[in-house]
Amino acid sequence: MPRLVRYQGRVALVTGGSSGIGEAIARGLAARGAAVALLSRGSTRLQAAADRIAGVGGVVSTHPCDVGDAAGLASAIDAATARHGRLDIVVCSAGIGAHGLFPDTSIEAMDAILRTNVQGLVHTLHFALPHLLARGEGWVVNVSSVAGRLGQPDEAIYSASKFAVTGLSEALTVELAPRGIHVLALYPGLVRTALFTDAELARLPERVRRSALHPDDVARATLRGLELGRHEVTIPRVAVGGYLIRTLAPGVFRRILASIRLPALPSR
Repeated sequence: MPRLVRYQGRVALVTGGSSGIGEAIARGLAARGAAVALLSRGSTRLQAAADRIAGVGGVVSTHPCDVGDAAGLASAIDAATARHGRLDIVVCSAGIGAHGLFPDTSIEAMDAILRTNVQGLVHTLHFALPHLLARGEGWVVNVSSVAGRLGQPDEAIYSASKFAVTGLSEALTVELAPRGIHVLALYPGLVRTALFTDAELARLPERVRRSALHPDDVARATLRGLELGRHEVTIPRVAVGGYLIRTLAPGVFRRILASIRLPALPSR
């Protein structure tokens, strides 16, 4: 299993790099010596993130684009590779979500989630992988979610999009290994990012709110996983117990899920 033991001289491309998990991973990579190319919508926020990352001594470039726009994404990846001269690490972190019951979610909201979380990730890998394959070595981090292993009520489409990331990652782990590409699927639980506002967190049970992670916690676990050659990282680890309960006692699992639903939403 190819461990990422050297960061100096490596170049990482990070989508969703202007905030949250993406920025935290990019900052961790830069602090360890990698050059970082940040991709995200909104040039102002992207530049602000780049300035923060440069503050840890990292070499960073910015490439504004929407991962849902295939042509713009391809141009941004080409520009990033030309700017740094190579590409070694691809972190697919761009993602959006929506909280609400499935029948109340608009088609437009559903399409936006699937376009960013699934199509955007697939297109990122399609355009970036040739650069890694040409070198015969590389690392891919696909940011899924605990919701991509355990279906979450009140965010069904988000869960569906992350299950797609899980399936793709499992397949690519085997498919790309003989060609020198290591794939790590990241499964974070509740993280304090733009996907969960303070108002939404306040609607959750106290025990769930206390478990909310900081993006830096997720970044540290991700980089540790790369350094150990892992293919999957779940944080917090207690979520692995949820995987087992779902498999061994699905009825119990459903009751647990029902107990942590967002209480402001209607229930049966």
